[in-house]
Amino acid sequence: RLHRTLPSLNFITLHYIYFVATCLVTSVVFWASSTPARSISYTDSLFVTVSAMTLAGLNTVNLSTLNTFQQFLLFFLIIIGSAIFVSGFVVHVRKRAFESRLEHIVNLRRRKAESERRPRHGPASLARRLSRSLSRSDARRILSSPAKSQPHQAGDPDEPADGQSDGLEIVQNDHTTALRTEDGANLKHTASLDTYNTPPTHITFGPGTYYHAEPGSPPHSHRRFMSMRGVGAHANASLKRRSTNMSTPASDVPLDENVDLAINHLSFASRGLSSRNSQFHHLSEAEREELGGYEYRAIRLLSWLVPAYSILFQLLGCVGIGAYVAINKPSVARRNGLNPWWVGSFNAVSAFNNSGMSLVDANMIAFQNSVYMLITMGLLILAGNTCYPIFLRLTVWTLLRILPKGERWEDSRRTMQFLLDHPRRCYTNMFPSRHTWWLLTSVVTLNGIDWAAFEILNIGNHAIAALPTGIAVLDGLFQALAVRSGGFYVVPIPSVRISLQVLYVIMMYISVYPVVITMRNSNVYEERSLGIYADDPGYAATQSSSGRSGVFGKLRRTLTNRTFEQTKSYFVRQQLRAQLAHDLWWLVLAVFIIMIIEGSHFETNPAVFSVFNVIFETVSAYGCVGISVGLPDQAYSFSGALHTTSKLVLCVVMLRGRHRGLPVAIDKAILLPGERVDDAEEEDGEIRLERSVSRGR
Repeated sequence: RLHRTLPSLNFITLHYIYFVATCLVTSVVFWASSTPARSISYTDSLFVTVSAMTLAGLNTVNLSTLNTFQQFLLFFLIIIGSAIFVSGFVVHVRKRAFESRLEHIVNLRRRKAESERRPRHGPASLARRLSRSLSRSDARRILSSPAKSQPHQAGDPDEPADGQSDGLEIVQNDHTTALRTEDGANLKHTASLDTYNTPPTHITFGPGTYYHAEPGSPPHSHRRFMSMRGVGAHANASLKRRSTNMSTPASDVPLDENVDLAINHLSFASRGLSSRNSQFHHLSEAEREELGGYEYRAIRLLSWLVPAYSILFQLLGCVGIGAYVAINKPSVARRNGLNPWWVGSFNAVSAFNNSGMSLVDANMIAFQNSVYMLITMGLLILAGNTCYPIFLRLTVWTLLRILPKGERWEDSRRTMQFLLDHPRRCYTNMFPSRHTWWLLTSVVTLNGIDWAAFEILNIGNHAIAALPTGIAVLDGLFQALAVRSGGFYVVPIPSVRISLQVLYVIMMYISVYPVVITMRNSNVYEERSLGIYADDPGYAATQSSSGRSGVFGKLRRTLTNRTFEQTKSYFVRQQLRAQLAHDLWWLVLAVFIIMIIEGSHFETNPAVFSVFNVIFETVSAYGCVGISVGLPDQAYSFSGALHTTSKLVLCVVMLRGRHRGLPVAIDKAILLPGERVDDAEEEDGEIRLERSVSRGR
């Protein structure tokens, strides 16, 4: 009964555990290391560490007053709390899972062979000797080579019929050499003829070795205060098979625009079907294993490319900005009692990870005339967040174009091409071409609106008019890049027009939308996560609330001859609706609680503790942005003047906001390889084809 009330142990749950545990431990260390002792309260220590870990960037104390160890601790938290660091760790876990899946089977065969005491001769004895020679490197090589030849058929004349107990033998035909066993897990592989000069090896594990999902109890319907499946994930979404009975052959069904024959450079798709979001179904076991081989090689590529991308940008940023501050602005750092190189390095890492924290009390106001620093930090803000999927795809595309042609590099070219064609099967933050262009368009549009608003709405504003024209234009661009996620401010926020402050609240609220909606809309299991299949609970409610039965819905179907579900915008609308439902009530509740707590402050100083200022700070915390209206007599954020309970509420808001940008728990790019994942993909294809049949009748 207890485990029914606890959240399932999935990616979202582990992510919460990682963040909460890290923040609690480091907050104690931060508090204990204060100089003088206990000069910073534990509440402020917890707030600052949570803010650094979640990349919210708000601070209740001036960071320049912290000792070097505390500053380095925040520096470290910013790095390990970044989305790129977490996603890179997931890539390494999945890579290890692919390798372990085969390594376990190889070790099992080796132990069984070594336990045999009676000498045997013939194929079984030869197979045992082969199994002893297989090592971890063999396992990695087998997984990394996509299959090309046909699977061994059950009726092959070479198939054993004696039922030997050790169950391991060599099967040869014109294309393959197969290892077969009677027990263990089910795994196949055929080495590529293009890759090796030696005869290809086909490893299979004999009959009766399929994993079958155990019948589970019916799902318990209950609500949780915090969903552990992710934003938009359907309450009963899982990888368990539904009670469907669909046997319509793929060749006999009418295919709609979202399902087409997958005939491309990949042999595994030659007879299967490919649906939206790179979902492959109706594949044979050999083709499914070959698909896994391509995925493994793509993940192996990402396992070094993602860390290299992150380290290179941050290292170059630290050197470039650190040198600039040390040479051109050392007095700014010295006035705050800081080393110029340390100030530049901290700002570079904070910009790349979109934290917004700065060791300089005045944030970027002290550098509002520094052209090089503003441009460099603006590039780092884009490279580490909103444009990260764009830059990563551009990097892979460039590597593919510059790779030499020839047999030696053919495997690398195929791997990169697979990653470009089907990125969401391998990584959460790399999207297909169409989605990437949409993301680029949205980023340019939103930043353009912010930039134009800064220049237009501040006409006549003396705080901005005092700046040279060129600097004012550059400052507006930098503020546009920083306001949606970067968290830095190049001019005091209270000094800009109130209309621009309202726009900033809106932009902070929707800051995560372009990347997250793109991520979820490109999810291989998007339909399953949204629960849009007719046999999922709550589907009828979703249909009735979608407006498809209204006047505009009927007019749309009449003019386009398409149902509402078939429109390309349907899934985006579903994701937006889910995101809005996820966000709004948290913000409303947080603002309401804080205003109750801060009632005495509001009565004493209604201008400083206004409702708008509380909303601005709460949205900044929830969006993990970091800009703040500040205080008239202090350099730290507006949060620093709030009561202890209000600070704790904002800590919860920051943690919750950090998790709204995650992929759902049912996402191909975070799930470990296994039979249940493959079964879910096949089942989704069957359901989609069945719906195509229904519409075609």
